[in-house]
Amino acid sequence: MEITAKLFSHYLLFVLSIVLSGVTLAAGDPDHGAAVFGACIACHSIEPGEHMTGPSLAHVWGRKAGTTAGFARYSDALKNAKVVWDEHTLDKWLRDPANFIPHNYMTFPGIEKSNDRLDVIAYLKAVSEGHVPARPQKEGGMGMMMGRNKMNLKNAGPKMQVISVEYCGDTYIVKTAAGATYKFWEFNLRLQTDSSKYGPPKGKPVIVGTGMMGDRAAVIFTAPREISSFIKESCH
Repeated sequence: MEITAKLFSHYLLFVLSIVLSGVTLAAGDPDHGAAVFGACIACHSIEPGEHMTGPSLAHVWGRKAGTTAGFARYSDALKNAKVVWDEHTLDKWLRDPANFIPHNYMTFPGIEKSNDRLDVIAYLKAVSEGHVPARPQKEGGMGMMMGRNKMNLKNAGPKMQVISVEYCGDTYIVKTAAGATYKFWEFNLRLQTDSSKYGPPKGKPVIVGTGMMGDRAAVIFTAPREISSFIKESCH
């Protein structure tokens, strides 16, 4: 009788393990997930092929980890992980990336609230299925980036078009096609490149404000080789 009871309990645990392994997580709210995802847009885009610090998440659902086409900055840990992104793996990843796949490059600590994770997962699934439009982008003076979306610089207006950059002492002097002149302490001006479809035309860099006080900016070029030839050392 005791043996039968033990066998039954083992059988019951076996059945439960099978049933629970197929349990589907509760459906999340993609609209709220979009708001929570705001913490991610500094590093991730939902536009196909638009990679930032991290890869585009446009088609993340059902994709093997570390395999996004065109993204070259994966850690070996992520590339070698035998993980396919779905509601279960994404929940583990979003809860604690460092614990789920040790030695990956993502510094994000994770999302503590389970409901927030479910909502982000629902949002990413909607993105992968093409149900979420791109977020609108707003541009202010001197091309100030409002929010953290990537700006389309192909058709930047004269206020953003840079016609010259001079370097004198510890100061960069930037002049635009609109006739404005900006002076930046060298530590506050970044020289960056954007080779994507949203980058500036070749040989026509643009200036983008990066500080709320107007004291910081980035001059963005198409390729690194343009930078040294464009900047002139000159003190008038």
